[in-house]
Amino acid sequence: MLRDSFSAKFGWLVVLALLAVYVVWGSTYLAIRIALEGFPPFLMAGLRFLLAGGVLYLVLRLRGAPAPRRQQWGSAALVGGLLLLGGNGGVVMAEQWVASGLTARGVATVALWSAIFAGLWGQWPRRLEWVGLAVGFAGVALLNLEGNLRASPAGAVALLVATMSWALGSMWSRHLDLPAGLMASAAQMLAGGGLLLLASVTIGEKVPHAVPARPLLALAYLVVFGSWVGFSAYLYLLRRVRPAVATSYAYVNPVIAMTLGVAFAGERVTLTEWVAMPVILGGVALVVAAHGQAEEGVEHAPAPEVDLPDGEA
Repeated sequence: MLRDSFSAKFGWLVVLALLAVYVVWGSTYLAIRIALEGFPPFLMAGLRFLLAGGVLYLVLRLRGAPAPRRQQWGSAALVGGLLLLGGNGGVVMAEQWVASGLTARGVATVALWSAIFAGLWGQWPRRLEWVGLAVGFAGVALLNLEGNLRASPAGAVALLVATMSWALGSMWSRHLDLPAGLMASAAQMLAGGGLLLLASVTIGEKVPHAVPARPLLALAYLVVFGSWVGFSAYLYLLRRVRPAVATSYAYVNPVIAMTLGVAFAGERVTLTEWVAMPVILGGVALVVAAHGQAEEGVEHAPAPEVDLPDGEA
């Protein structure tokens, strides 16, 4: 019953997209940490998005999708730079010094930054969304009691830049002329991947002569699941649900990252962290409920009266 109500409120594609960014992106923090065993950070991220964007672009063009116009390429470069160079680039830099689970907990603040940046375009969160955001942030604060970012100032700065850049790019993308459908994902990944490789060359990262199988498999996972599935699902959500819902993944990802860290990286979960998990999920539930109320309000609002010229009805 609850599942049917949830899917009816959002639609199955939105539900699947939410599951993708909740679960898949939660797993990418561990994959990034493994990929960094064989690649320098900006080179790894640049290869990831150039491969993902290039293959997706080629498939879409072969299937008859129109190429982006010049203005759309400009918008894709702007959003790709903020999301991938600033956002993802900051995350991969931080994971050189900060554990994957702690990185995910730091990135959780993107939901609050997004709420603030959305206000620049007049879309402030509703009252219940603010409550959900506050509850979710309280849960993240509980998680961070067990992991102090002060031990790595460089990692803390990288995460701050990453969260602000990702949030600004996410909200700005809702108001730009971008290609339709998956072509928007392809264009942004191509542009962002190119900027990441340019950053790699600029700071003098060295191309590894040989990469072990483990980092290569992690990179392949990031291309297929992190980019094709996760990134495309996120861009889909940004166009179809309220910002607080689209960015609610940032509260769930730490739970997934923490669980995988315990299972595959030997990390410990304390009692405080176990307590924080239901608090985080409760915040997400409030945000989702607020979105449902907003959609019902729109659905039941009376249609505006329109003055028609004589003879039209």
